[in-house]
Amino acid sequence: MAARRIAVLIGSLRRGSYSRMLAEALMEMAPDFVQMVKVDIGSLPLYNQDLDDDGTPPASWTAYRDTMRPFDAVLFVLPEYNRSVPGVLKNALDVGSRPFGKSVWSRKPGGVISISSGALSGFGANHHLRQTLVSLNVPVMQQPEAYIGNIATLFSSEGRLVNAGTEEFLQKFMKAFITWVDKNAKDQ
Repeated sequence: MAARRIAVLIGSLRRGSYSRMLAEALMEMAPDFVQMVKVDIGSLPLYNQDLDDDGTPPASWTAYRDTMRPFDAVLFVLPEYNRSVPGVLKNALDVGSRPFGKSVWSRKPGGVISISSGALSGFGANHHLRQTLVSLNVPVMQQPEAYIGNIATLFSSEGRLVNAGTEEFLQKFMKAFITWVDKNAKDQ
């Protein structure tokens, strides 16, 4: 497999975010030839097309677009907010998809892992995100699907994954995702 750079977008800004803990655990599972990088999305102003149309996009939009463009793939790790995608993540998708014709997302392979503190495990957020990614031309890995429920019970107080069954599942997910990226990267 080829060396790959994968952006990791975390859909939660909370200090003690379980999404962040899960993303860090996944990054540790990546093989040596894969570089996974968390990309900050919390400082992006809300998308307003007028700023692009006027040629005055905020510097943070331009920097974010430039940061995202060279990645081979993207992994989304998100909680479910009101049966949907957190606003911060949706805004990051919108900023990256514009201006029209210059999307940083097109043909960039993706993977989605959703979480929740309850038993439903972020199913609604996962599938809402997938709907958006279809319109952005992101080929999203279909199997294995990854919905992680009861997330608060899976980590130690230090933020380490402590559930062996979940760890085994996530290792299988990561192996499948890296294979997906390798088969679907733009250079193929």
